[in-house]
Amino acid sequence: QVQLVESGGGLVQAGGSLRLSCAASGSSFSSYAMGWFRQAPGKEREFVAAISYTGGTTYYADPVKGRFTISRDNAKNTMYLQMNSLKPEDTAVYYCAADAPIKRVGVAAAYGYWGQGTQVTVSS
Repeated sequence: QVQLVESGGGLVQAGGSLRLSCAASGSSFSSYAMGWFRQAPGKEREFVAAISYTGGTTYYADPVKGRFTISRDNAKNTMYLQMNSLKPEDTAVYYCAADAPIKRVGVAAAYGYWGQGTQVTVSS
């Protein structure tokens, strides 16, 4: 069983940066592939980024490539999402998720555990 808690969201101007954190409880954190998803009002939840259980492999959705960086610290049971050059279209609730098969890290339904989400709002 894993519990996930996101933090770091907030209001930022376009071009600014935020760093999201996802703190996990449980002893199996380092064995899980993990991901970030986001959901804007009226839209479906969409894949943002994912990372393998070692942190050695990362995956990004095209809209965030070159601007967002996913990382993890298995010693701290924490995953991060560094978001730079933020745009108004990045506004959404951001969710972290854990425990998906590595070949399906871009699929929300493949994840076994979810956090409650943190709001990111980017003003123009």
